[in-house]
Amino acid sequence: MAGKAREKLSRKVYEDELLRLQTELVKLQEWVRSEGARLVVVFEGRDAAGKGGTIKRVAEHLNPRVARIAALPKPSDRERTQWYFQRYVEHLPAAGEIVLFDRSWYNRAGVEHVMGFCTKEEHQLFLRQCPIFERMLVEDGILLRKYWFSVSDTEQQDRFRRRLEDPLRRWKLSAMDLESLTRWEAYSRAKDEMMVHTDIAEAPWYIVESDDKKRARLNMIAHLLDTVPYQDVPPPVLTLPERPESTGYVRTPRELQTYVPDHAAGL
Repeated sequence: MAGKAREKLSRKVYEDELLRLQTELVKLQEWVRSEGARLVVVFEGRDAAGKGGTIKRVAEHLNPRVARIAALPKPSDRERTQWYFQRYVEHLPAAGEIVLFDRSWYNRAGVEHVMGFCTKEEHQLFLRQCPIFERMLVEDGILLRKYWFSVSDTEQQDRFRRRLEDPLRRWKLSAMDLESLTRWEAYSRAKDEMMVHTDIAEAPWYIVESDDKKRARLNMIAHLLDTVPYQDVPPPVLTLPERPESTGYVRTPRELQTYVPDHAAGL
């Protein structure tokens, strides 16, 4: 269950602080690129817990060549025969990169386990290997941050209902998402067991209370910035050059090209 409800932030307070934090994220990005650091941020939690919206705000002003989102589809037949962590390894960052995992290898501890998509033996093997895998990442110098977005059962149900009624967000819902409502306790037990095995000193879990999406976004981003020892990297000095004199170029006549109709003119 998420924490006690608090007074909602005003839109102005939220937007002003989000902009300030996003400005710091750009500084973090430039530090990662300058220092050749490697940053992995794992976003986990129940369906409709607010992970996607937070990832969107984190990445909104970042360079997609530096910071990318890894949202892997279900494994292929070939990937099912690989070592479980193998397909995630290829998405890990190289020097100067940030990877935001919109769900991650923890699928095996959650949906795969609860829905019966893996065997009990595969689940137990994951719980044994995951701490070892993450220690290897940290020992190799990767900055690993893991966030669990905690949403209450009533708030999750309300968000599902709003998605069902909103044609712009209906695509976010699947039959499996709705089935998670009937398996609330099973997911809770799976999460608790996962935490026992994978909340390790080298890569601890950080819980984000997310019944209030705006607070969750600000809290998560502020925490990430506080835990990474980034510094402000001075940008290169750039000067806008003067436009050179024309050498006789003549633009192609409009009637020889096909333009998009001016839809906006009819509004």
